[in-house]
Amino acid sequence: MKRIYFLVPNIDATKHIVADLISAKIEEKHIHIIAKPGTPLEDLPEASAIQKSDFIPAVEQGLAVGGVTGALAGLVAVALPPASTVIAGGALLIGSLAGASIGAWISGMVGLSFDNRRIKEFESAIEAGHFLVLVDVQKDRVEEIENRIKRHIPELEMEKTEPTTPAFP
Repeated sequence: MKRIYFLVPNIDATKHIVADLISAKIEEKHIHIIAKPGTPLEDLPEASAIQKSDFIPAVEQGLAVGGVTGALAGLVAVALPPASTVIAGGALLIGSLAGASIGAWISGMVGLSFDNRRIKEFESAIEAGHFLVLVDVQKDRVEEIENRIKRHIPELEMEKTEPTTPAFP
């Protein structure tokens, strides 16, 4: 999956684009709208706290850092006492899993308290009243969906396409 980011100037155009995306078999759970605080989105799918915060990138970083730290702790545990190969492998595995889990959990909690760094560049446009639309689509449909969107607003520039979208938000 890839996430497409684009700005829409008003709520009416946003409604038309969302309706077209849904008719193109994009499920509503894959469409996320971010607007200026206090702006009524009516029946549009609002982005959740996970999309608005830095939760996903923080979890990804926590998994990596925690996993490496846990693996190193497992290696230290293996090196200190004389241990068998089975115990050494278990210590390394448990250290890696525990480190990754704890790292992901702590980083995720911290990430929830920060705005999403991927949408920071759109803050001024959102404050000016534009709507930021995030659409998760299959890689082979990106161009098709971008063309559908441009039919509504021909001068629209696709702001950003993420290389990959996490599987769980």
